[in-house]
Amino acid sequence: MNDTAFDFDRYDRIRPIRWTGDALELLDQRKLPFEVGYVRCDSSEAVADAIRALTVRGAPAIGIAAAWGLVLAARSVDAADGAEAAAKLQPAIDHLNAARPTAVNLAWALARMRRVLVSAGSDWRDVIEAEARAIADEDLAANRRMGALGAALIEPGSNVLTHCNTGSLATAGFGTALGVIRAGVAQGRIDEVFAGETRPWLQGARLTVWELQQDGIAPTLIADAAASHLMKSGRVQWVVVGADRICANGDVANKIGTYQLAIAARHHGVKFMVAAPSSTVDMDTPSGELIHIEERDPGELFGIGGNRTAADGVGAWNPVFDVTPHDLVDAIVTERGVIENPDAGAMREAFGG
Repeated sequence: MNDTAFDFDRYDRIRPIRWTGDALELLDQRKLPFEVGYVRCDSSEAVADAIRALTVRGAPAIGIAAAWGLVLAARSVDAADGAEAAAKLQPAIDHLNAARPTAVNLAWALARMRRVLVSAGSDWRDVIEAEARAIADEDLAANRRMGALGAALIEPGSNVLTHCNTGSLATAGFGTALGVIRAGVAQGRIDEVFAGETRPWLQGARLTVWELQQDGIAPTLIADAAASHLMKSGRVQWVVVGADRICANGDVANKIGTYQLAIAARHHGVKFMVAAPSSTVDMDTPSGELIHIEERDPGELFGIGGNRTAADGVGAWNPVFDVTPHDLVDAIVTERGVIENPDAGAMREAFGG
């Protein structure tokens, strides 16, 4: 099999976001893997709540959901043209934007929706619905493209480690880092896939291993704390992760725990790849030091699956993301191409000023 030609459908069976024509249905990722069900959202407020509650998660999926949330908000707006509608929809845009502040795709998708809305005429409702659909379709196409590009960097017979969930569940389909892994498995480049559990929400244990199973890929789950030992054993040649934001100098914000994987990978001579759509690139933010790191309820650390594991009266710190400096990243892969050894110059060449 060549580097790009393989059966996408065999490795792309899950859809976390469904537009019915009058509502948005979101696969409830809080209940996976033991219960597969969709949450129906009839309003932009419901979509914002679902984003905040992690019913839908993953930077690309959040942006797509927010775009459809704006379509829902438009149902209650009377306006002669898009410019008038944009002014009336601004509160809904602000509310959706505030749901998850770190993931740049959320603001990117809403800005794109507003941009086409402002220039639309009396058909503005049709225009924004078509734009929401285009955002989803383009994401799926981008994921398939970057999957092929990223897999081409991996030597046949390699093993990989991934973190959090970056697959169909986090995107329109196929996935970012998991898209690279899917393509690598299909091409015979990847033999074994390791997935870190990803505390405190266990996206790796609950979502990634389940998702890979659906495609006939048998992953090996490890405790987050076992990653360095795994690398030291020589059983992993690549760490492949996604991103919630990539800065102008190549710094990467991603799920908490990514930074320590990058440090361990560099120490053990393991390559470190970031796969994310170009919509994740934020050339207006010079470095990771300027990224707002979201913190969630410390209570999420006190137990697992509703069962408390920590003593009463203890404190906790619960940042959701961390920032990996660009000099620990071997390659950034987007649908536009591969940036090896990313820095400000390489990012500027690929994405402009």
